[in-house]
Amino acid sequence: MSTYKELLQQREALESKIAEARQREISQAVSQARALVAEFGLTAQDVFPTGKARAATSGSKVAAKYRDPATGKTWTGRGKAPKWIDGQDRTKFLIG
Repeated sequence: MSTYKELLQQREALESKIAEARQREISQAVSQARALVAEFGLTAQDVFPTGKARAATSGSKVAAKYRDPATGKTWTGRGKAPKWIDGQDRTKFLIG
């Protein structure tokens, strides 16, 4: 049976081997990635696209479709209808 100190030394040796193996495999992975980038002429944008393209379409403003003649408040026609239009004929509130 191993002593506590022997087990700690074994752990240190194993952690060192793990770190070396990790570095070696990372190096191989980076080399493979660089080779593929060079082979296909990829750019950073191709490999790591930013969310900017999607962000431009999400959350964009929608033009108002209905206007309350009494207050001037508007509604896009999306979501829950405001009280001033709820249950009424919406054609008389259409904008333009």
